Amino acid sequence: MAIEEKRLILKYADQEGYTNDIDCYIKHGGYEALKKGFQMKPEDICQEVLDSGVRGRGGAGFPAGMKWKFLDRKSGKPIYLICNADESEPGTFKDRQIIHKDPHQLIEGMLCSAYAIQAKLAFIYIRGEFFEGYKILERAIEEARAKNFLGDNILGSDYSCDIIVHRGAGAYICGEETGLIESLEGKRANPRIKPPYFPAALGLYQCPTIVNNVETLCDVKHVITMGSKEFANIGTPGNTGTRIWCVSGHVQKPGYYEFPCAGVTLGELIYDVCGGLLPGRKLKAVIPGGSSSKILRADERFKGKKKDGTEFDWGIEDIPMDFDSLSLVGSMSGSGGVIIMDDSTDMVEALANINYFYAHESCGQCTPCREGVPWMKKITTRMCSGGAREEDVDLLKSIADQIEGRTICAFGEAASWPVQSFIAKFKDEFEAKAKEQALLRKQGEDTAKETSLI
Repeated sequence: MAIEEKRLILKYADQEGYTNDIDCYIKHGGYEALKKGFQMKPEDICQEVLDSGVRGRGGAGFPAGMKWKFLDRKSGKPIYLICNADESEPGTFKDRQIIHKDPHQLIEGMLCSAYAIQAKLAFIYIRGEFFEGYKILERAIEEARAKNFLGDNILGSDYSCDIIVHRGAGAYICGEETGLIESLEGKRANPRIKPPYFPAALGLYQCPTIVNNVETLCDVKHVITMGSKEFANIGTPGNTGTRIWCVSGHVQKPGYYEFPCAGVTLGELIYDVCGGLLPGRKLKAVIPGGSSSKILRADERFKGKKKDGTEFDWGIEDIPMDFDSLSLVGSMSGSGGVIIMDDSTDMVEALANINYFYAHESCGQCTPCREGVPWMKKITTRMCSGGAREEDVDLLKSIADQIEGRTICAFGEAASWPVQSFIAKFKDEFEAKAKEQALLRKQGEDTAKETSLI
């Protein structure tokens, strides 16, 4: 049975005849939310976003309205809004779809948000490799400016706001909001210590700053259009609105899909939406929220209690796709990147690939990351090239444990969680490979010794 999507953000994105220019956007109701927002008080929009329960779609899942509430409005300094369009989490490709196919939705969401927090200048920090997306946004901004949706005295009001698109240099660490701010200021993207450098108080240029994800800012437009109550009725309490899931790996129909939060289970997503696994294969594991989220085994059962006290007993296919449910089973929804692995996957090689990425992307500011993450990469690379030692599995886990919680930003967790979960869930594979390679190496050494004695 096909599971029907509920497309809110992607409603028009793949519709035949829909183009990403402003005239098409206006024809389909574009910028009406901005007009409605201008009839409201900024503080009322902030309350609507808070009441809607919309949570950040970039990774952490923190309530957007709560983040806005922390904003230091009494400092007398300018307030800035930053859209995080870096999208560097492996397995994630939703934000670029919005930028390429419906850029004005993002611009409208940003303008509604900027008006709500009274920011006069906003930035889109886009990943450097997304050059086509950068050009699309630049054109869309000029179109919006030409129709007075952007710039001075927007729509004849006394509110003015501009948007600047800034290209990053393709660094994963710039997905962390304070690293992004450092980069935007023209410096090396070393994340800041929190506290005291919470962006809502001391952000861009040491001024109050809000950093939100592309999908999150698009949600703000729909909160204003629908009202917080109607938006909150989509999904479940604590998991409101829709969520875009990016599915990749060993499925028949990889792609991006939008459903109400908790509106689809992991099994439905894999088998009904994505057409199931490749022919003749069985499900082995799933990474549910981008490469930094903890892996789940296909044969696991998850038991416990939800926040409301009700008990759950789920197999992997029963897990509702929302923030809280994925947290309950020991992982996270993260950036929405669902990576499917079938029984052809070598888990040691899969982890080695992930470790290679994080070793390359560490900013090097914290010793645990700078030294530990490349060390983990060296061990898994060694295990894939025939040089594993029996003690390598425990050593790998020990290094990951010593990185977690000991770094300035969450990069330490992003790098250590995959290692911890891969070993916890597939330790037998790691140990078997280490023992086999150690044995073969010893046999080779013995043979060489015997040959030398002849």
